[in-house]
Amino acid sequence: MRIIAAAGFLALGMMASQSARADYVPPFKGNDTGGIIAYSMATQVDARQVAVDHCARYGKVVKFLGVQAYEGGYISFSCRWVPYGAADQPIRTLY
Repeated sequence: MRIIAAAGFLALGMMASQSARADYVPPFKGNDTGGIIAYSMATQVDARQVAVDHCARYGKVVKFLGVQAYEGGYISFSCRWVPYGAADQPIRTLY
């Protein structure tokens, strides 16, 4: 029983010594409803094209919502269904 308790305390000590990294956010994060692009990434790549390609994976079109144009800011967008009456599906890029 003492060995199991010692192993439990050892595992608990190892987990406590590691940081949780709760403050880390990737430069691009999104799902089927939209996403965010870090402004620092947007200065290096075409953020519009990244968002269009992301939404096209779900058969949707992109609508940009806001821009925080400073270091540490984000570009936010939503993915919306193709409007009624549109003849074509969203364009998907190849890269």
